[in-house]
Amino acid sequence: MLTNATIKAARPDARPYKMTDGQGLFLHVAPTGTKSFRLKFRIGGKEQLLTFGTWPEVSLAEARERRDLARELLARGEDPRTSTSAGAEKPSTFEAAGRAWHAHQAPRWTPVHAGDVMASLERDVFPSIGAMPLAAITPPVVLNALRVVESRGARETARRLRQRVSMIFAFAQSEGWCEHDPAAVIGRAMQAPGQRGQQPALLELDDVRALLAAAELVDAAPAVKLASRFLALTAVRLAAVRGARWDEFEDLDGPAPLWRVPAARMKLAAAKKTDARNDHLVPLSPAAVAVLRAARANMHSGDANMHGLVFPGRGAGRPIGEAAIGALYARTSFAGRHVPHGWRASFSTILNERFREERDAIDRALAHAAKDKVEAAYNRAQHLERRRVLFDAWADLLTGEEGRR
Repeated sequence: MLTNATIKAARPDARPYKMTDGQGLFLHVAPTGTKSFRLKFRIGGKEQLLTFGTWPEVSLAEARERRDLARELLARGEDPRTSTSAGAEKPSTFEAAGRAWHAHQAPRWTPVHAGDVMASLERDVFPSIGAMPLAAITPPVVLNALRVVESRGARETARRLRQRVSMIFAFAQSEGWCEHDPAAVIGRAMQAPGQRGQQPALLELDDVRALLAAAELVDAAPAVKLASRFLALTAVRLAAVRGARWDEFEDLDGPAPLWRVPAARMKLAAAKKTDARNDHLVPLSPAAVAVLRAARANMHSGDANMHGLVFPGRGAGRPIGEAAIGALYARTSFAGRHVPHGWRASFSTILNERFREERDAIDRALAHAAKDKVEAAYNRAQHLERRRVLFDAWADLLTGEEGRR
């Protein structure tokens, strides 16, 4: 169990760590030296986390009292993250408001996106300002929290977090919980994330081969490295790979293996997402099928049947993290020169150089929209087998097998 002496003596480390107290309560020690009391509990079979505040502003005795109150709420079937505590009429902290906003918004999002949003807040925002009262959070406080994210090179992540923090305050304002949005005025003080649509990509065959080889040598979760390889071989968007489910694949043991990405998971107008005719069809090369077999072999017993995700992350029913593959590349000599989305540019550039007559098929392989309905029908009927040849050729180029068949 924790004591005031052990808490005072705790020193920061290069990575965050925790010191347990009891009944789910623990002290989280951040690399910055911030010490915060947190409670781990389960709701609906899923593990959840609640931050009570930072030490010494919140004492050990107060943290234990809040833990006991939270356990009473759980026993009554209430969620202590969003329930009003100790008779309070409104959420008193940013984390409580953030979780209430998330619960309000989540039904509008896909489960994967909802998980990503909460994971980003729990990782990068709640530890620093989650325990603070809404009224006490000023623009410099938010900016300092986001500059920590910027300092690790994650400028785009910091930009998204500013938007999410601002939306939480807007929600809190509409509920009458606060009167200002400190995140709304700090946009120009943040580092520019770079021009959208111009993400770094390797465009030389030798470089993309070297990146794949370098990524295999990084000490990372097998699911992340397999997802990276599958992303390279299929040239789809990152979200499609992260959300890939086993029931989307056809004929994996036959002559024409196929990945049918549901329209609902594609980057399409809302009206098109409900039409199965807009599913994206990805012919799978033997190398891509081999990755799927390795992913199946990598799973623990029951994983595939319980959750259906091809590349599961650490949390039950959640895919690998949104930033996992990018972090993998950042640990190679190609850091800053290639991002996960860059595989689409690599695929297009390298194949267009070698198969100039197949420009239309290459565009369709990337799920680029056809110019008109007649062309779309033609593409759907005629381009699939041409795309299969292209994906086989692409896999051979990546693996060095070209000309050996």
